[in-house]
Amino acid sequence: MAVVWRRVFTVLGLVGLCFFGIPIKVDKNPEIQKEELFKEFLQRFNKSYCINNKTEYAKHYNNFKESLKVIDELNQGRSTNHSALYGITRYSDLSKEEFLHLYLQPRLHDHLHLKKQKQIHNSQKYYFGLSKRALVDDLPMHVDWREKNVITEVRNQKTCGACWAFSTAATVEAMYAIRTGILHKFSIQELIDCAENGNSGCEGGDTCSLLEWLVDKKINIVLDNEYPLVWRTQTCKLKGSEHVIKIASNFSCEYLVGSEDEILKLLAHHGPVAVAVNALNWQNYLGGVIQFHCDGGPEHINHAVQIVGYNRSAPVPHYIVRNSWGAEFGHNGYLYIAIGSNLCGVATEVSTLDVL
Repeated sequence: MAVVWRRVFTVLGLVGLCFFGIPIKVDKNPEIQKEELFKEFLQRFNKSYCINNKTEYAKHYNNFKESLKVIDELNQGRSTNHSALYGITRYSDLSKEEFLHLYLQPRLHDHLHLKKQKQIHNSQKYYFGLSKRALVDDLPMHVDWREKNVITEVRNQKTCGACWAFSTAATVEAMYAIRTGILHKFSIQELIDCAENGNSGCEGGDTCSLLEWLVDKKINIVLDNEYPLVWRTQTCKLKGSEHVIKIASNFSCEYLVGSEDEILKLLAHHGPVAVAVNALNWQNYLGGVIQFHCDGGPEHINHAVQIVGYNRSAPVPHYIVRNSWGAEFGHNGYLYIAIGSNLCGVATEVSTLDVL
């Protein structure tokens, strides 16, 4: 046990130097070491609870210690310096259950199951064949739509469970910029407040259900400054505007497990895509390429993100994934997921769209 904890604190000592700015000595009593890390964590992330609230403090401290164990287990699987690195983040004082319910969608897989049944019976309505186009096979080794100035800044959904709206809006923005050369921020709040078809605002939703609603109802999406984000579900305020955008009817929502080359083709020849993922183990992600410990089974899907590119020439070929947990998450709001094994479920539900 002592050897295990020495390894934990060696790793966390390096993390601490980067994130807390304090020296970590591995010869201290492990419990003292952990409590010092926790106190620095409270200060670094400005947590509202404090040592005077003993019950709350003890609860989060125990969660924090459990996170240290998880971090050590995840980092033991690192095969190279390019592999994912895990450490202390602002979410490290949450239990897995709290993290799942506060920042993810525990029941998103139910939406996926229902959507799959609809696709079976209404295939023409949901599949418009973007991935079946005559796309060339000579894919570039590297694609990053951020380099084309068509990607807006990373946003933070906070505890509003509307990742489905954030990832869709981000893809709308990118496709509008690709078509027009103009980069606009479109209203996420409009989608949160107004989207029907099984979507429930900050309580959860699905990108495919959202795209179907936008097309079937011919919804105009307004600019962000006309319908600003408030991170809670309000009464819908659909209204006219000079600056609006509609989604074209040729959107697609596809199950591409076993066919990730189709995702690469879409990224190279069409644009960014929105995908459903399992983000549970992203709780303590710091950087690097996720290669392990990220189950892709449909029953584990709980989040939606945007893929903005890929790098096949990297030591570990990977997707470039934009999250919606703010710029302090991962690599300035982004993370990397290895290509080819449906890691984190990236190929389970892949959504593409065009704009009018």
